[in-house]
Amino acid sequence: MSVSKHPVAVRLEQQVGKGTRLLATVMCLPLVDGIFPALVLAGALSTTLGIIEVGLLVFGGSATLAVVLAEMEGTRREQIQSILLVGVPLVVVAGVEAALAPTIANMLDIPTFERFAALVILAIAAKTASATVGEYLPSPGVIVGLGLVASFQPNSFELAFSANPEVVLRGMAAAGAGVTFALGAALFGPWLRGNVDIDRFRFGSAVALGVLPLSILGLIEANVPLALAVLAVTSLLSLDPQGAVDSMPVDDENADETEEPPADPGANEQAPWL
Repeated sequence: MSVSKHPVAVRLEQQVGKGTRLLATVMCLPLVDGIFPALVLAGALSTTLGIIEVGLLVFGGSATLAVVLAEMEGTRREQIQSILLVGVPLVVVAGVEAALAPTIANMLDIPTFERFAALVILAIAAKTASATVGEYLPSPGVIVGLGLVASFQPNSFELAFSANPEVVLRGMAAAGAGVTFALGAALFGPWLRGNVDIDRFRFGSAVALGVLPLSILGLIEANVPLALAVLAVTSLLSLDPQGAVDSMPVDDENADETEEPPADPGANEQAPWL
């Protein structure tokens, strides 16, 4: 990729291609491999801060930023239209999966499943930080599947849809936060390309993802936005205005200007008065 060799985005790019298709794959992957339903079941969306954290770190994050800045083609308007084309179905499907969460929850031992949900986030954080480490870790879908098997309770099965629209709205809001993140990246793309170190942001996002399971497991209070604080510090540390300037190739005209001027033909001639 032209801006950042993001491990997750590079792997998906090889499978699905570039541009809007790659963006759709990156943003919709949490819905497909079970990450988002796992977070809903684990109660990660129980607070407003949790909704924002899931939206920015799971649906948004460094992979989405790298795709928008490096692979999205066209004008700013065309990029925004492409993001909305992906984002609108994303928000709808997220609401549907949130509505189905009570049906799945009735079959599971939630405390056991929460541990696997935390493990999924840690695995994603490791894959985001290092492609080498990610090769030795199971896929998120495999971990979610193991969590479903370990916490399965068939005797308590009951078909139930969420009667509380708040659950659906929370799921849609989390996806909406991710879409808003992508729209912001497209809107401020020219400035971000010249002032943000994408790889530095990627490592910081991995750390923020690694912090998120602490609230899922109850090790820190849900109203303590530790993951958001890490993401905010990461954003500040990722600012690198000189990075783009230093990495820009020097054109031939500027290169010629830096060369020493040719010697004066008459410089070696002895002055007549010497």
